Amino acid sequence: MKKHNFSAGPAILPAEVMAEAARAVVDFNGSSLSILEISHRSAAFMSVMDETSALIKELMGLSDDFEVLFLSGGASSQFYMVPANFLDAHETAGYSNTGTWSDKAIKEAKLYGNVSVLASSKDSNFNFIPTGYDIPKGLKYFHFTSNNTIFGTEYHWTPDAHGVPLVCDMSSDFLSRPVEHIDRYGLIYAGAQKNLGPAGVTVVIVRKDFLATGKAKRVLPLMQNYETHLKEGSMFNTPPVFPIYVSMLTLRWLKNLGGLAAIQQHNQEKAELLYREIDRNSLFEGTTAAADRSLMNVCFVLKNAERDAAFLDACKAAGCIELKGHRSVGGFRASIYNAMPTESVETLVAIMQDFEQKMG
Repeated sequence: MKKHNFSAGPAILPAEVMAEAARAVVDFNGSSLSILEISHRSAAFMSVMDETSALIKELMGLSDDFEVLFLSGGASSQFYMVPANFLDAHETAGYSNTGTWSDKAIKEAKLYGNVSVLASSKDSNFNFIPTGYDIPKGLKYFHFTSNNTIFGTEYHWTPDAHGVPLVCDMSSDFLSRPVEHIDRYGLIYAGAQKNLGPAGVTVVIVRKDFLATGKAKRVLPLMQNYETHLKEGSMFNTPPVFPIYVSMLTLRWLKNLGGLAAIQQHNQEKAELLYREIDRNSLFEGTTAAADRSLMNVCFVLKNAERDAAFLDACKAAGCIELKGHRSVGGFRASIYNAMPTESVETLVAIMQDFEQKMG
């Protein structure tokens, strides 16, 4: 039976990427060596690093004003690395709190400087993206999380911080759509394990002038200093070779599809298909404000929670897995990242329709 994997992460990858990566585990580019055992400083792997960086820049439309770094530690390591590098003790950074991960980023930032939480949807269990707040000009940066995997909300616009550099955790919608007003961003970070590759590599995109003029004055351990990794070309320590290689293959796949505009259309069509059924079906309802619904993580519940187990059993019987919602929200969560085919969403919709006929 075909499996339809709706996992929030690590998430599915394109089948052709998985096939090529599997071949490289045995024999990388005809070298008689595995990608798992080649030297990270070999010419063969340096070529992988260069292509991966170049493809990110090309697909996102990044100018030479930006540098791409490949680090470890996931997005959670960036929660402290950002303020450690940019926020002195007497300075203030602005944050928007729209979910679990931004909440954690705020706690880490308070260890280094002043934090002003300018907007929050915490009192409503993070079921919307707040608007209508001012971003003061004197802030060191403004941090927001573009997509919230647990609660199913997403920024569908780029905030205008009136010259204050934006810092964004894009982990769960990275490369799912074009990024408008890229010049507003001082730094973007994302764990690979949603749309890019396997868990183990974190992409950091930093604007060079932000790094040059915005650096905090504190002395940092070398591994926590962005300048260390920039000067060493992400090779200060051994990088996560295999995740970077698979990320390169995924970027090739994405380029061949037509880039970010094409994948955005694909993602919108999938999400609209599922949200339309949630709104139509008499048994289900969404959990977030309609205007802020995520295209990546679709959260919904049964109006009668006593039927949850029966619905999950029906999904499992049809090959749809990893649909149970996070405990913070309950119900169900369908993560439909870039590599999720429309067929899988159609299968889930058919299960929902059949469930309504039997239970309605």
